[in-house]
Amino acid sequence: MSTPPLRDLLDAAVDVAWAAGRRTLAYFRTGTAGVEWKADETPVTRADREAERLARELIGRRWPDHGVLGEEEGETNAGARVRWVLDPIDGTRTFVRGVPLFGTLVAVEVEGEPVVGVVYLPALDEMVAAARGLGCTANGRPCRVSAVDRLDAALACVTDEQAARRRSGAWLALAERTAMQRTWGDCYAYVLVATGRAEVALDPVMNLWDCAPLLPILEEAGGRFTDWSGRRTIAGGEAVATNGRLHDPVVAILRGGR
Repeated sequence: MSTPPLRDLLDAAVDVAWAAGRRTLAYFRTGTAGVEWKADETPVTRADREAERLARELIGRRWPDHGVLGEEEGETNAGARVRWVLDPIDGTRTFVRGVPLFGTLVAVEVEGEPVVGVVYLPALDEMVAAARGLGCTANGRPCRVSAVDRLDAALACVTDEQAARRRSGAWLALAERTAMQRTWGDCYAYVLVATGRAEVALDPVMNLWDCAPLLPILEEAGGRFTDWSGRRTIAGGEAVATNGRLHDPVVAILRGGR
């Protein structure tokens, strides 16, 4: 199996994210999403399932030999050189409450390395996309992280403040050092960092499909994406993203708060 050019993969990932994201809007704030609870006590809706099925169908039509890993339907074509990673709704709890900060996430890995990342925020109609060496765009225009180089001027976002507090004292320590703190969470927080509207985003608990598109997006926008120990990984079970200039001091605080 030959690897398609990154530009082709990026263009396809944008199309998949857009189509799957638009499908979720058929259930957004309609009362018809049909919320169920999975074994890990996270919600899933008709919108999650339909969006992932549509994404898989679109990928399969073009590249049936590619692997796909999705939050709702697991993995197909395991061991394929090219693997797509899907999260049809990142922020399902937000979606269920009618808050427009949820996103559809699509990533492409080549031999285990995330090389393409797309986050589409359907209710806001914002698309952030990146591929290795091709830069990062927001709604088609190049975007970059901010130039803030002092923690006391930074905006830090966390998805679940209570979970962060239970994990360690790191969130409170970081909050004391930064200028602003907000719980604009899930993928939206990382979009804010990639587009220069925030400097720090972190989560104490993250799955592979939550992280896979964020690493190429943050790096191509000039930032960094690691686990709380500073390891460049999408499999750390946690995540922190920064504008790069503040990454080392942020990681130092996270390590010290454990």
